[in-house]
Amino acid sequence: MKEQIESIASEAMEKLENVQDMKSLEEIRVLFLGKKGKLTGILKGMGALSPEERPVVGQMVNEVRKQVEDSILKNKNRLLQKEREEKIAKETIDVTMPGTLLARGKKHPLTQVLDEIKEVFIGMGYEIAEGPEVELDYYNFEALNIPKNHPARDTQDSFYINENVVLRTQTSPVQIRVMENKKPPIKIICPGRVYRSDQVDATHSPIFHQVEGLVVDKGVTMGDLIGTLQVFARSLFGEDTNIRLRPHHFPFTEPSAEVDVSCWGCGGKGCRICKNEGWIEILGAGMVHPKVLEICGIDPKVYSGFAFGLGVERTAMGRFNIDDMRLLYENDMRFLKQF
Repeated sequence: MKEQIESIASEAMEKLENVQDMKSLEEIRVLFLGKKGKLTGILKGMGALSPEERPVVGQMVNEVRKQVEDSILKNKNRLLQKEREEKIAKETIDVTMPGTLLARGKKHPLTQVLDEIKEVFIGMGYEIAEGPEVELDYYNFEALNIPKNHPARDTQDSFYINENVVLRTQTSPVQIRVMENKKPPIKIICPGRVYRSDQVDATHSPIFHQVEGLVVDKGVTMGDLIGTLQVFARSLFGEDTNIRLRPHHFPFTEPSAEVDVSCWGCGGKGCRICKNEGWIEILGAGMVHPKVLEICGIDPKVYSGFAFGLGVERTAMGRFNIDDMRLLYENDMRFLKQF
C-alpha cells in the first residue's frame, strides 16, 4: 500500500510539472482527487486494512493529497497569469494609429428654438406647466368656451379617441388645468406637442409644437400683453423687431388679435420671405374671456388676464429661413447639420 501511494504521488507530481493549460489541470485534479480518483480509491479501500495500518496509510494519503492540492493551486495561478499576459499582448493598442472620428450630436433646430423661447419667458418670471397630450374634450374645447357644435371646432379637425377623449389640438387645456388648481397670480407657459388632422405639406403637419402663455392677476391689461410680446419678439428676432396686432376672434379670449412681427429678412421693407408685406404672422393672443375665468372658479370682476400661443415650427422656419416644414421631420443629416 505504501509503495502504491508513493507511486501515485510521483505520477501526480510528474503530470503537474508538465501541465500547460487549465483543461489539462482539471483533468489531473479529477484523476487523483475526484470521487473516482486514485487517492480517493485508496481511502475507500482502507476498510480492509488492519487497525495498525489504517492511521499510517491515512496519514500518507492526506500528505500526498495536500501536496497535490498545493501543486494544483500553484499551477492554476501560473496558468491564469499566463492567460492574462497573452490576452494583454494580443490587445495591445498602437497609440500611434489614427483614431476613428465619432460624430457628435447636437440639438435639433426645433429644440434650439423651443429652448430659446423658454429662456426668454423664464427670464420674465414665467413658470413651465405641462399636461396630457391625450385630453378630455371638456378641457380641450368646452372649458375654453368652445361647446359642442361650435363653428370654431371646424377649424381644428381633431383626432378623437372616443366621443369625450381627443388628442389635444392646442396646449390651452394646460392653462385650464392650472387655473382649476391654482389661484392667481398665475404666470405660466405651456410648451408641447399638439395634433390636428391636417394634410402634410410645406406649411402643415398633423403633429406640431406650440408654446402658449397665460397671465392672470389683478389689474392685468392689454398693454401688459403688448409689452410682453414686444420683449419676446425682440429677444428672439433682434432688437430692431416691431410687432403689430390685428383684430381677430378666438372663443377663449376677448378682445383677440393676430400678432405679426416685422420681417427679419427685410426689416419691414418687403421681400420674398414676407411676400412683400413687411410683416410675418407668428402668434395669436388676447385677454382671457371672462367666461373661461368663471369656468375655472376665478372671479372675472376681481381678476383679469391675457393669453397667447405660437407655433414652434413656424418660428423655427422664420428664424432659420426654412421654406418647407417637412424638412424639420425628415431626419436628413445633411439638412440638420446646418443648424
